[in-house]
Amino acid sequence: MGFLDCGGGGGKCSFGGFKTLVRRKQVDSEHANAASSATGQHQLAKALTVPHLITIGVGSTIGSGVYILVGTVAREHSGPALTVSFLIAGIAAALSGFCYAELASRCPSAGSAYHYSYICIGEAFAWLIGWALMLEYTIGGSAVARGISPNLALLFGGPNSLPSFLARQTIPGIGIVVDPCASILVIVVTGLLCLGIKESAFVQGIVTAANICALMFIIIAGGYLGFKTGWRGYELPAGYFPFGGQGMLAGASTLFFAYAGFDSVTSTAEEVKNPQRDLPVGIGVALSICCTLYILVSAVIVGIVPYYAMDPDTPISSAFASHGIKWAAYVITIGSCTALCSSLMGSLLPQSRILMAMARDGLLPSFFSEVNKSTQVPVKSTIATGLLATTLAFFMDVEQLSGMVSLGTLLAYTTVAISVLILRYVPPDEVPFPSEFQEVIDSVSLRRNIPVENTEAYGVSSENIPLLTTTEKYSFVTNGNRRKVAGWAIMATCVGVLVLTCATSSLSLCRTIRYILCGIGLVLLFSGVILLSSIDQDDARHNFGHTGGICFICPLVPLLPIACILINVYLLVNISAATWTRVSVWLVVALFAYIFYGRKHSLLENAVYVPASHVDEIYETSSNCVS
Repeated sequence: MGFLDCGGGGGKCSFGGFKTLVRRKQVDSEHANAASSATGQHQLAKALTVPHLITIGVGSTIGSGVYILVGTVAREHSGPALTVSFLIAGIAAALSGFCYAELASRCPSAGSAYHYSYICIGEAFAWLIGWALMLEYTIGGSAVARGISPNLALLFGGPNSLPSFLARQTIPGIGIVVDPCASILVIVVTGLLCLGIKESAFVQGIVTAANICALMFIIIAGGYLGFKTGWRGYELPAGYFPFGGQGMLAGASTLFFAYAGFDSVTSTAEEVKNPQRDLPVGIGVALSICCTLYILVSAVIVGIVPYYAMDPDTPISSAFASHGIKWAAYVITIGSCTALCSSLMGSLLPQSRILMAMARDGLLPSFFSEVNKSTQVPVKSTIATGLLATTLAFFMDVEQLSGMVSLGTLLAYTTVAISVLILRYVPPDEVPFPSEFQEVIDSVSLRRNIPVENTEAYGVSSENIPLLTTTEKYSFVTNGNRRKVAGWAIMATCVGVLVLTCATSSLSLCRTIRYILCGIGLVLLFSGVILLSSIDQDDARHNFGHTGGICFICPLVPLLPIACILINVYLLVNISAATWTRVSVWLVVALFAYIFYGRKHSLLENAVYVPASHVDEIYETSSNCVS
């Protein structure tokens, strides 16, 4: 007996199978953390501060892409307006950063987007997001590792100048190109991550500092050349926007992925000393530094060389070489190598935390959840992650699979934005408790004299418990149906965004059908926006997650998260069909794994759900019984 008519644990009610898919775990709180500590599990080390988070964020974000993207995007899309494209892409990334900052400060546990979606959306969706993130980090890390050896070869004098035991070799007969250098680097980084979070963050800080020094050299030396030569890259007959506004926006959509990686900061949330204060600062400062460096580098490069004369493969090195500074290529190559090494650490670090978080929830074997007693890091999940990345980096040319990294990133960003809307308007009002709390829940239920109608379920409905005492702005929205209206508004918004972006991107459709679909999408989108803007946010949001101290609050809700969803979904629907096919196969495999393993071993399988308003009383009663 308890409080809810259909708790969703184990499917013991009508629509039990569906309830299993959407069951949500308990949000982070002092009570929940104390309960997990009481189980005897070793906890991750609380060792990170703002400087550590900034180095992790900047190091994970600024990869070698900036050394190549400036040439490709300037030649094909933006021209001299490359700086504006970087700025627009940075603003779009900042929208996701705001959403991440609120959820990370309220729910500072390992798992990032997987963790947030499990709390706000549901178990099955969180499972798929977790698998998408694992795919993203695995392929991303392997691709980064394979990109290091060519850059190292350039430092030694040429493409074939690496020692034979490090150089790429082709296996006779099967034509597979193996990369020993990439696999060795992955092994080294994996060992470093096993030493401890503070040690690995310190090393990543040194590597990131070297990368930033290389970028500063580009900015300062390039600025000197620009003033010396009169910035001839900006004095063109075609003007500042040779490809027009559409080309500038197309460039921004490509450059958006240059900001992917800041979410690695949130994967370390459980290891931050003061997460409510430090996580938002770390995310914001890291994104600001990246955006500033990108804009300055792009402004210098397109200023000293006309965009149409840039080398698409080595734009920065060739730009300096055209002015007689050929030795700058060595500085730039060093910067590219350090950027790749830092990005490799930024890929392996969050994946091990996601594995650990999923194993803690029972969705993966408990082997991955074990935390080493001395180093206070999940050594086993880190080693498993490293072995997989080492194998891929050694045997597979994962360059053609790099689009899957972008897809996983966008899915995570979209999920986080939706989670912010759910948090504000329909935060979870039911909290799962382990079945061991059943007697305590029964005693609290009897004390409150709540009638129990269904002894086979977990309790009675909490719908009779008022969640709001305010009067809504529209008469059709009452205290009783406000959550339902808000839920449908969020659903209409998401569907409208999907229909609108698909219609605008499907150029093969006839014009009439496209206009009709665009109209339907706009109606749904604006209806959802107007409705969410008109009704009050749920008062329960103030008690969601960690309430001690000052948590970061995402501004301009619901407009900012909806804009974030719109941008991310537009980029998602424009990803190639081949990439979607590969990721869909992976997610189908993940779904079968969930059905046959994760669902049955989940810690929520036999959970008892109670109204959130009674959580404190249940914990207090439980502690009194123990004492």
